[in-house]
Amino acid sequence: MTFRNGLDSLLRPEDSVLVLIDHQPYQLANLNSHDPHAVVNNTTALAKTAKVFGVPTILTSVIADRGGLIFKHVTDVFPGQEVIDRTFINTWEDPKVVDAVKATGRKQLIIAGLWTEICVAMPAIQAAGEGWDVTVITDASGGTSVEAHEVAIQRMIAAGINMMTWVALAAEWQRDWARVDSAGPLTQVMIDHVGGSGVAYMWEQQLLNTPAPAGQSPGV
Repeated sequence: MTFRNGLDSLLRPEDSVLVLIDHQPYQLANLNSHDPHAVVNNTTALAKTAKVFGVPTILTSVIADRGGLIFKHVTDVFPGQEVIDRTFINTWEDPKVVDAVKATGRKQLIIAGLWTEICVAMPAIQAAGEGWDVTVITDASGGTSVEAHEVAIQRMIAAGINMMTWVALAAEWQRDWARVDSAGPLTQVMIDHVGGSGVAYMWEQQLLNTPAPAGQSPGV
């Protein structure tokens, strides 16, 4: 196996393309590896982060007439964008999805979806075998059980696939807070979706804008 290391192995927004797979009500109803609320939150944050960095994002569902539409939280990030609806369980066997990814000209393929053991593992493993640099965002994905999710991750790691969480991806895309064009919008995503860190940031802003009472020393 080729080890993934060195600066060039880090993800770059200009080389990345994101595919969000089957974030639908049917799959969410039997999501047991994660808190469903957290997966919806993380997937929405991932979508918003991709938009901040101008990363092309392909949305795809499977038989939406039966399984339901992709979460509104996600489609609202990309208003008017077509959702590619498939019959293939393996997204990477659907020519329309693959053609949309290839049209971006990018080779760092980032995938998240429901369920990890099926709709994430199959396309990730196939694409990696075809030479794509594949990363799976584990906390914007989930399986029918903890075991199913974890075994799928182990299987994909054995196939040479990179694993990350959405906050780690956001930091890797940002890389330098001096990149001010994305720093501000990304901070807003963090405020909205990272819970305690977002609250702490808002508190910091409050303190910075709150004058100390006259006669009171700082920190008292």
